[in-house]
Amino acid sequence: MEAPVVLVTGASRGIGRAIAGRFLAEGARVIGTATRTLPPEEAFPGVEFVSVDLSDPKQTQEFAEYLKGLPRLDACINNAGINRIKPLGDVTPADYQAVLSVDLEAPYAICQAAASVMQKQGSGRIVNIASIWSVVTKAQRSLYSTAKTGLLGLTRALAAELGSSGILVNAVSPGFVLTDLTRQSLSVDEMAKLSAQIPCRRMAEPAEIAELVAFLGGPKNTYLTGQNIVIDGGFTIV
Repeated sequence: MEAPVVLVTGASRGIGRAIAGRFLAEGARVIGTATRTLPPEEAFPGVEFVSVDLSDPKQTQEFAEYLKGLPRLDACINNAGINRIKPLGDVTPADYQAVLSVDLEAPYAICQAAASVMQKQGSGRIVNIASIWSVVTKAQRSLYSTAKTGLLGLTRALAAELGSSGILVNAVSPGFVLTDLTRQSLSVDEMAKLSAQIPCRRMAEPAEIAELVAFLGGPKNTYLTGQNIVIDGGFTIV
């Protein structure tokens, strides 16, 4: 049996790396994106990396054309994203364009390309990685909340449009996750304070997010579509 083909954007680190590893463990052929060519110390054996800057519309469209040329694509995981935390008055047009380009416009183009391949084969799974900041929000998150809420709208619309082609489309909204970036950005005390606000009293491990994505993007998901699944240890319910 031919190995399933899975695309994971932003697969070089954090949640994306965990997702790529989870699909590799299932025997999939994994195509990953990174904004740059990875040095040997960051290499991920088994993942076929494509260097593409998703903030650049030209590179994004070139990558979309590459995807359209694939003979098969079973799962498309739109994970790559950026965030700029700023007061509304300090947000520049360049900030707006950068965040929207990576977090919404690139996933749209990639979904278009992925769907064209999946429609030909009569099956497929698309999983868009959103965020708890698409469900709740706070000050200085206008850019990120705008983009990720838009991603949820795209998810629902595509689920309605593509379901008859055997394509299931869902979103996953992680809460606070213990990635390398989180550890670099927050002190131990800051992480402890955040964890105290979560009913489960801890942050998620990337592998826990990957497990959910692997289900939604795999053959065991046969009917779940158009949903946004929040995986945050209960943070958004309190």
